[in-house]
Amino acid sequence: MGSTGTVLRELRGAQKTAKGVSLYSRYVNRPAGRVFAAGAYRIGLTPNQVTLISAAFTFSAIASVALVRPSWGLAVAVYAGLVIGFAFDSADGQLARLTGRGSPDGEWLDHVVDCAKMILVHTAVLISFQRFFDLSAEGWLLLPLGFLFTAVLTFCAGLLREQLGKAAVRPPAGSRAAVPVSRVRAVALLPADYGVFCLVFLLLGDRTAFRIGYAVLAVVHALFLVAFLAKWFRELTALRAAD
Repeated sequence: MGSTGTVLRELRGAQKTAKGVSLYSRYVNRPAGRVFAAGAYRIGLTPNQVTLISAAFTFSAIASVALVRPSWGLAVAVYAGLVIGFAFDSADGQLARLTGRGSPDGEWLDHVVDCAKMILVHTAVLISFQRFFDLSAEGWLLLPLGFLFTAVLTFCAGLLREQLGKAAVRPPAGSRAAVPVSRVRAVALLPADYGVFCLVFLLLGDRTAFRIGYAVLAVVHALFLVAFLAKWFRELTALRAAD
């Protein structure tokens, strides 16, 4: 095995394209994941083992939201667990590309963990609302359900768009060209980034602030969902017309 510096350089050359990636994922999550991937490579972990480490951090943090009374200490612990889990989520793919050990089972496991994360984080907020929050109206309990619907639909529709697009487009060998990365788009995607969503849990020490911040993000994500669905439908329609 090479030195950690050598591994990091190789990982930088094995990155996925930055197209469609927010500034947070590009400049915070991916670099953090690169460090974790280098460490995992040095100690001989497999990509699937890194995925399970990501799940351990993420699900521990989510369980804390549902089981522990909100406080500033809990806020920091939950945020740290979610962010570290997110970085390991990036590390598993980077490690797979570095070692050439990417596999269908690994991709499947990664998607299963991602889907479970989206379902459970909003379910945990719902449980916390019910157990620990002095809600002015029971209608607040519908908010996590709406956010859950938005998150899962965005995930499933985006995954289908990706897979259907791959099946429809078969570029000739040697025709792949570099696509310029839009800085404006990277900034615009920040509110929809999971890493930015994690920030709202830093407000758990103030239940009113958390509820308002969570509600704002729910509305923003719903607006992004509408925009994404329209965009993906247009793209798939264009692919059909091009056949």
